[in-house]
Amino acid sequence: MDDIVRQAMAKWPNVPHCYGWLALDARGTWRMRDERAQALGLVGDPIRNTALTAFINRNYTHDEQGRWYFQNGPQRVYVNLEATPYIAHTDPEHGFVLHTGEALRVIEASWLTDTGQLLLQEGEKLALVDDRDMTQCLEMLRLHGEGAPDEAVMKWLEQPGDEEMRLAWKNGELPVAFIEREQLASRFGFVAQPAP
Repeated sequence: MDDIVRQAMAKWPNVPHCYGWLALDARGTWRMRDERAQALGLVGDPIRNTALTAFINRNYTHDEQGRWYFQNGPQRVYVNLEATPYIAHTDPEHGFVLHTGEALRVIEASWLTDTGQLLLQEGEKLALVDDRDMTQCLEMLRLHGEGAPDEAVMKWLEQPGDEEMRLAWKNGELPVAFIEREQLASRFGFVAQPAP
């Protein structure tokens, strides 16, 4: 967290929290949701200012209830999550990088959702892989020690208990579990749409 943010929190400890104005979409883009976007249930406008995006990324965290927020000076701006608290992108140097710019160093667990989306976990960081990067990720999936063609992955998603799916990562492989997309928030303890 930025020092200027800590100083503002100490100076103004009782600033009301903000809900509904900031969202993180399933591709890792921060979106500003004005009153019109909120009223119409729209995703909001992408934030394109790189300095603002970097500031949000550095001051992004969560509370004990699993509500993710951006600490904007003394104010918590709670984030509506389209998918998960983090979004991962493939990266030629690190393998995967979160939308905040942080590399995933150790993948501890992985899942495929019923909609064919890959989830990765490192510690408390749960990340959905951006759908635009899934083609590269499909090449990492293994069945019976070999690459899993698209048809085999689709069959596995229909009957996930029949065969063990694995994800090739660095110099090894880790198991891929199955999860339904609608169970993500409850299973991993985050709040997709925080409210007061």
